[in-house]
Amino acid sequence: MNIPAAISTTSVLLYALLSTIYKSAQVLHALPASDPPAYSNATGIEFLPDVDVIVPCFNENPETLRACLASIAAQEYAGAIKVHVVDDGSHNRDALNVVYREYEPDPRFDFFLLLQNVGKRKAQIAAIRSSSAELILNVDSDTTLAPDVVRKLVLTMSDPAVGAAMGQLTASNRSDSWLTRLIDMEYWLACNEERAAQARFGAVMCCCGPCAMYRRSALLLLLDQYETQTFRGKRSDFGEDRHLTILMLAAGYRTEYVRDAVAATVVPDKLRPYLRQQLRWARSTYRDTLLALRLLPRLDRYLTLDVIAQNVGSLLLAISMFAGFLQIVLTDAAPWQACFVIASMTIVRCSVAAIRARELRFLGFSSHTLINLLFLLPVKAYALCTLDNSNWLSRGSAAGDRGEHDATRHE
Repeated sequence: MNIPAAISTTSVLLYALLSTIYKSAQVLHALPASDPPAYSNATGIEFLPDVDVIVPCFNENPETLRACLASIAAQEYAGAIKVHVVDDGSHNRDALNVVYREYEPDPRFDFFLLLQNVGKRKAQIAAIRSSSAELILNVDSDTTLAPDVVRKLVLTMSDPAVGAAMGQLTASNRSDSWLTRLIDMEYWLACNEERAAQARFGAVMCCCGPCAMYRRSALLLLLDQYETQTFRGKRSDFGEDRHLTILMLAAGYRTEYVRDAVAATVVPDKLRPYLRQQLRWARSTYRDTLLALRLLPRLDRYLTLDVIAQNVGSLLLAISMFAGFLQIVLTDAAPWQACFVIASMTIVRCSVAAIRARELRFLGFSSHTLINLLFLLPVKAYALCTLDNSNWLSRGSAAGDRGEHDATRHE
């Protein structure tokens, strides 16, 4: 066996071993607990704190924003809800004003119209500092909430040890294209495998931006750190949800996942915007992984496995792919052993997902492996080489930004 073939085969076998251990542990820990949390029985319906809902908006499609606000207005929650919509200097302000005027008569809604774009994080912080409720729910402007989302997240937050909680994400435009169908399945796996397993130990590593609730008393302690995040001396403006979650864990709070609090969000329907989104997510993941490493000694050992598998696994797979490419160039022989291992693992993973979700469509998620190998691995490699780049890449239009939030990430 030549050297490229040996490297390719060895790397993919190590990847297969690591991935098998990780995915087996992940599926086991992601299984729903048989009993409800003790605090849900202890506090019950008496826990009805005020909730501030914060909706940052930049160049959003008016119909998409209208659906978002309508879903918030329709929440089945007996406590008080106040909605703070922050228009971050949108260029299509005239079109959005029509939506704003529809909700101005509702005393639950406030609108902050910023004169210039300051970025999602600063817009979000401005609303947080001007609000006063005990709990804060961040909702992206392209996201619609199921009617019981606030009630279910509040129930989880009734435990004072919980600093943040996220709901389950789905793609609201799932039927638009082959890509949106794949992303919808990707979100299900990211939520109901990755986040669900992390939540077993109270340490969800990223409470996704489209639908995440925070405890004000905890958030205020971290707000300055959150606002002034830098990397290599440069301000970091994206990956806000992951960074805020890591700060919560570092402060000693639990972070949770609530699988039956469902939020539907718009996802990219074309490959180019999807890859730009993945590039930002990869950069923010690598940056905050460095911060998360300090937390691992006081978290369950599964979280260490999680961090190692997600980062080392991608590295091993990339090495195998690169060596396989060299094998083809130098010997005209395809790396069939590596291909067989990857194909076998893909079939097993998708079959397990289909069984757990009880939906045959997850067998089609196997095609996502090609996207991962041909596009996402190079994107992650580029992200690693350009970590100090904080360019949002596409903040100029609503179409360019569709669905581009840190969501499943699945990062």
